[in-house]
Amino acid sequence: MNWKIYIQGFKSFLALEKSLSENSVEAYLHDVSKLVQFLEYKKLNLNPQNIQLKHLQDFLKWINELGMSAGSQARIISGIKGFYKYLLIENGLSIDPTTLLEAPKIGRKLPDTLSIDDINKIIEAIDLSKPEGQRNKAMLETIYSCGLRVSELVNLKISNLYFNDGFVKIIGKGNKERLVPIGSSAIKQIDIYKNEVRVHCIPKKENEDFLFLNRRGAQLSRVMVFTIIKQLATKINMKKHISPHTFRHSFATHLIEGGADLRAVQEMLGHESITTTEIYTHLDREYLRQAIIQFHPRS
Repeated sequence: MNWKIYIQGFKSFLALEKSLSENSVEAYLHDVSKLVQFLEYKKLNLNPQNIQLKHLQDFLKWINELGMSAGSQARIISGIKGFYKYLLIENGLSIDPTTLLEAPKIGRKLPDTLSIDDINKIIEAIDLSKPEGQRNKAMLETIYSCGLRVSELVNLKISNLYFNDGFVKIIGKGNKERLVPIGSSAIKQIDIYKNEVRVHCIPKKENEDFLFLNRRGAQLSRVMVFTIIKQLATKINMKKHISPHTFRHSFATHLIEGGADLRAVQEMLGHESITTTEIYTHLDREYLRQAIIQFHPRS
């Protein structure tokens, strides 16, 4: 077995059969490449079918000594487990050496959130006198109104806006489609951007349907969205470390604190498992105390 050949096959499997995004595929390949790097470093001339549990345990010790966090180690182990599942399915590998491999235990990190006041301050800090100002306002209203991932935001298409019905169609992870409600404030800002700003921008070929464009008429990049948000946070002297995902976390947290059903939030976020959505139930003690006082029959 040749590592390069099977890694290439794994790449095709992830992209075509699992329908993972380009970023997810690259993350998996990076995980497997770390194992190959370890083998080369240790001068171990082993093919995938020769790898045993003891080799993987030594590998885990090695990446730990490199100073990787428990979360990064767990991510790499998950990628390698995925690689061996692929070899079992597609290439008739008889034994999976990763079966008994345990990743380091990691605590569940609660996501940072913004208060509604924080969100208002960030949006109000946008300079609407600049050409990109209205675009940025529409963009932030949308990501918070719909709880989008940054990749879903930059890939949002005009043809997927159903404002008469109050929904937008989102293409999420694994190319899965979902309909997400969109609020009136976001609709208003998108309409202003689309009708008063975007009309003056000539889209590049194959970018005509993307809603958010840069000044050159091309699809807005993920990095640019991060940069815009960081600059606004700096402008208002916000000490929190925030990113586009902070708006998604805040969307989910505010809904659940307001009494939204967990299943509904799961559907809107596009989570495959409700376990992922449950991380947003980190409500403060005072909120829980008030909820019990209000709703418990014996209170």
